[in-house]
Amino acid sequence: MKLLWLSALTCHGNVHSFFNYPQIEKFLDDFSFIYHPSLQTPYTLEDIFTHDIACDILLIDGTLEDGLEKFGVEINHVIERYAKKVKKIITVGTCASFGGIFLADNRYGFLYHQEQPHHRFDSFREKTITLSGCPIQPQTLVHTLYAIKKEYKISLDNLLRPQEYYGYTVHNGCLRNEYFEYKIDAYHYGELEGCIFYDHGCQAPYTHGSCNRILWNESSSKTRSGSPCFGCTQPSFPKTRLFFTKKNMGIPQYLPTGIPKRAYLSLAGVAKAFKIERFSQKIVED
Repeated sequence: MKLLWLSALTCHGNVHSFFNYPQIEKFLDDFSFIYHPSLQTPYTLEDIFTHDIACDILLIDGTLEDGLEKFGVEINHVIERYAKKVKKIITVGTCASFGGIFLADNRYGFLYHQEQPHHRFDSFREKTITLSGCPIQPQTLVHTLYAIKKEYKISLDNLLRPQEYYGYTVHNGCLRNEYFEYKIDAYHYGELEGCIFYDHGCQAPYTHGSCNRILWNESSSKTRSGSPCFGCTQPSFPKTRLFFTKKNMGIPQYLPTGIPKRAYLSLAGVAKAFKIERFSQKIVED
């Protein structure tokens, strides 16, 4: 199966993340790139822009912008040309999916400007799969490509993201869930104890992704290492003040997905009444 990776406005973080896939050698035996920005491929970028080369899947990386050119050709025209020919289109990362870091009034994702539909490429919606993340989780990208190759059915959410990877919140599988339930905050970054939601801006309870189910480099995640989730898979990413939880009268302004404020207050009151000895102790002594 032949792949084409095209970059628009991007930091190339998705490219480097992809290279961290643990079995990348096996993947490159099963797929071939007609062009990739960091791999040796049979065609140059100029070949791709000035000729029509046969391929099966188009991977779009980076924020799109009207009038953005390479080799005197507008990138959007090249994307449109190949989008008509391929079986599937994958938006790789949040920039290509929703606009991301480089979002502006005249910049957008392939089908969305944040969560609002952007209609430039509407005709390709039926063949598009959204894989958001800043950067993309390499397993999510590779496993989706294998699912396409094997012709498995891929169930998508309302933003065209595979439910298998985005049907959960990042909070699901977080090792700090007990601290979350009993409203015990972490006081310092990097500590193994405490939740990072109440004071440190963690967006895991309302961010859809698999970071705590499919670990990065098969070993860790932001919340496991003591850093808050930044919500990088969401259309609204990035927010300002990443390490800050905005509160109204001591209550987080944004509550976990699906929890009414009144129910949250009741649960919080009950949870804080518990005093559990092991939660006041360090997991690993200094």
